[in-house]
Amino acid sequence: MSDTVRIGIVGAGAVVQVAHLPALRRMKGIEVTAICDNDLPKARAIGQRHGNVDAFDDMEDLLGSGTVDAVAICTPNHMHEVHIQAALSAGVHVLVEKPMAMTTAGAQKVIRTAERRGQVLMVGMNHRYRPDAQAVRSFVQGGELGEVTSVRGSWHVFKPARAMLGWRRRMELSGGGAMLDLGLTMIDLSLWLAGRLTPARVSAVLERPDRKDAVEEAGSAFLVCEEGAALFVDVTWHHVGVGVRFGVGIRGTKGSAGINPLHVWKEMHGTPVDVTPTGGGSRESQFTAAFRAEWAHFLAAIRGEAKAPDLAEQLVLHRIVDGIYKSAADGKDVAL
Repeated sequence: MSDTVRIGIVGAGAVVQVAHLPALRRMKGIEVTAICDNDLPKARAIGQRHGNVDAFDDMEDLLGSGTVDAVAICTPNHMHEVHIQAALSAGVHVLVEKPMAMTTAGAQKVIRTAERRGQVLMVGMNHRYRPDAQAVRSFVQGGELGEVTSVRGSWHVFKPARAMLGWRRRMELSGGGAMLDLGLTMIDLSLWLAGRLTPARVSAVLERPDRKDAVEEAGSAFLVCEEGAALFVDVTWHHVGVGVRFGVGIRGTKGSAGINPLHVWKEMHGTPVDVTPTGGGSRESQFTAAFRAEWAHFLAAIRGEAKAPDLAEQLVLHRIVDGIYKSAADGKDVAL
């Protein structure tokens, strides 16, 4: 592979236009060489705005063009598994928006393919790369907050219009509603920040419109871990309030911390002390910094300079989500 990694973008939706492409424009060692979308005029228009890159309306044509070393898969959820398999079979590395598949069995299949072929497969859990999340994780890993006893996360947004959710409202295309769209991210971020926790059982409630085929608009999940710690996640697409509410808080035996905004407190000589890191700020937002750092990690993994996140973590997440939906349907705790 040359010094420059050639990237193909599969899907031309909002996350590509407002997150991935702006991040890639600021990075060295990466060149976007192709974009694919079933709306070919849209793909061409976006490609022209970003350096006259090749445009395709069929992923097989993109993979057969010989112009990409890796792809970012940003298509609707139900297409992730087949697109990953196609890219890996073509010898191309993959960064995929979550979830990697619609089912746990599907996730296991793509992981086996990646391991067999030796390709990098990375799921875009970009919130791990937020500067404030990185700071909190460093305090936890250093033992400065003691043993983690609880984590609470919430993501509340207001998306009332069908057009704002599109395919996410259709179960056969999305696989789930707000809990899968927002909750999966919050569960991953909570477990990643806390570190070394093993979820043992889950109890959940989901809020659906009065239609059998409707996905949930909101939900809450309570996880108890083998280590004794507890995680609580609450998400909604219909937050009636001021702006978006997003945050994660951690409570430990020696302190507490959280993100958005970043805050860290430690007990020192019997007194709570604010030890929140200050200074060294950047003009770059948490959002854009996270996507750029995610791409930097992916690039380093392709070059053998870093390890991609353990894909076993994704299987844990899939099993948790399965447990959440089963708990909500049965009205009782589910063992994981």
